[in-house]
Amino acid sequence: MAGSTRPAAAVSRPPPPRATTAIAVRNLGNVPYDRTWEAMKTFTGTRTADTPDELWLAEHPPVYTVGIAGRDEHFPREDQGIPVIRSDRGGQITYHGPGQILLYTLLDLRRLNLGVRALVRRLEDSVVALLASRGVTATGDPDRPGVYVQGAKVAALGLRVRGGCSFHGLSLNVDMDLSPFDSIDPCGQRGLAVTDLRRLGVAAPMDTLGRELVRHLMERLHG
Repeated sequence: MAGSTRPAAAVSRPPPPRATTAIAVRNLGNVPYDRTWEAMKTFTGTRTADTPDELWLAEHPPVYTVGIAGRDEHFPREDQGIPVIRSDRGGQITYHGPGQILLYTLLDLRRLNLGVRALVRRLEDSVVALLASRGVTATGDPDRPGVYVQGAKVAALGLRVRGGCSFHGLSLNVDMDLSPFDSIDPCGQRGLAVTDLRRLGVAAPMDTLGRELVRHLMERLHG
């Protein structure tokens, strides 16, 4: 310790953080958004430098979620009986519902040597790679986080970082009722078109696509 008069041999230093690279993958199934959000906050708030990272796959019952940048003018223009939950992720309002994959990224960014922008790019690139493997050309947009196919949004992103660790993640539309998006300005963008993989000609089980998405992300986190 700087300025200490104790002999060097007597100075107790904490061990360096363990270089944990294994990432646990958990499939939560169809679970309420608010319960999942609380679990993410608990995990992040109690993890240590030695806690292995985790990726959570989930699906949610219908819910609108609002990020910290959300503004009331983008909220539902009609009551569809769908709850609206304000969360602590980045971004504005979006919709989650059956037929959509949620990939939550509980990662120690310091250990992975990643910044938030780099994580966003890796998430977007993972979706682009997944779609490319199914014959669909998709792109990210540096001015609008997410993944787009011919201008229509197929994946949305929203993250939070606390103590150098991320949580929240991305949503990928697979085979959804997209009508709840019509009542809002998705991601705060009036008139933004939204699509899903079924409308893009991709027919594959949700669990298969979830595993493939995780694999693409793992390759980019450890590449």
